[in-house]
Amino acid sequence: MKKFTKSSLAVITGLSLFVSGYSIADDDTSSDVQQQSYSIGASLGKYVSSQIYSQTQLGAEVDVDLVVKGVIDALKGEQKYSDEEILTFLNQRAEQLNAAREAEDARIALKNMTEGSAYLASNKKSDKVTVTESGLQYEVITMGEGRKANPEDVVTVHYKGLLIDGTEFDNSYERDEPNRFALMSVIEGWQEGITLMPEGSTFKFTIPSELAYGKKQVGIIPPSSILVFEVELVKVEEPGENSHGMGLSGMGMGGMMGKAH
Repeated sequence: MKKFTKSSLAVITGLSLFVSGYSIADDDTSSDVQQQSYSIGASLGKYVSSQIYSQTQLGAEVDVDLVVKGVIDALKGEQKYSDEEILTFLNQRAEQLNAAREAEDARIALKNMTEGSAYLASNKKSDKVTVTESGLQYEVITMGEGRKANPEDVVTVHYKGLLIDGTEFDNSYERDEPNRFALMSVIEGWQEGITLMPEGSTFKFTIPSELAYGKKQVGIIPPSSILVFEVELVKVEEPGENSHGMGLSGMGMGGMMGKAH
């Protein structure tokens, strides 16, 4: 019986090798039907492999031989358990995975809170950094001379976002497209910070997790993460101003649009 844990993730990519020693290396897949049929199987294999990977990431064991046998038995209509039994077993596993996921999130959150507190304490010692009453830290990189945004305004910005370890999770400059959005729709750190900026300014924000996504993981942003942004305020508009033909956009990586709850 082959069981896969965190230490043997690489083997999962060879999932197809377990299918009864079957190889398609010499098979003819030249026709449309054959190519499409093979693609169905390949797509299924990638999906199953991704499910196994995500579960082993949480420390769960998976018997890949039995996964493959279950797929084949189901295709033949010879599955060992009833649909009701299968649902029961899958629900049991889902509960175990949820518990493991919650424990892992709690561990990561505690680590990020500890490291984040130290980062904020160190960052605010800089003469260039201002700390607001809420705890938002900002640094003026370039001070513009345009209008400032009100909380109800629509703004257009360029930005890049980093975790405190330097990991970049979003960058509008790389997309070569600024984002336009209602200011009240984004995380609290942005709502406060952008109202401090005249048009044409570039500020650096260091945003405590409670002004960002709190204890929730959002995309690749781990729970309780401090977020660091360089934000260029390109334009400020009143609601409805010059809105013909211009749509509001989300922020890159699903990011900064509202607070996760």
